[in-house]
Amino acid sequence: QVQLVESGGGLVQAGGSLRLSCAASGRAFSSYTMGWFRQAPGKEREFVAAISWSGSRRYYADSVKGRFTISRDNAKNTVYLQMNSLKPEDTAVYYCGADPRGTIATIAQVGVGSWGQGTQVTVSS
Repeated sequence: QVQLVESGGGLVQAGGSLRLSCAASGRAFSSYTMGWFRQAPGKEREFVAAISWSGSRRYYADSVKGRFTISRDNAKNTVYLQMNSLKPEDTAVYYCGADPRGTIATIAQVGVGSWGQGTQVTVSS
């Protein structure tokens, strides 16, 4: 099991940028597929982006493709989400997730085994 702690959320104007970080504990981090998900008020949690254990493969939701970039640093046990050209509809609580067996495609469909506590991102118009 891996423990996850997100940071970097906040309030930003439309068109601005934020970088989220997710720090993981546990020696097996480098073997986990990692993902970012979000949940807006009154909506279900949705997939945002995923990255393979090596960082060589990435997968994005259509709504963020071209604006968001997921990356990871296995030496620092950290995964990042760079968010550019933010829109008010990106407002949500963003969650980091980890899974030891899922692929970037499967976690987009079924979620992950471990979740962080979430960090709020608010984009004003």
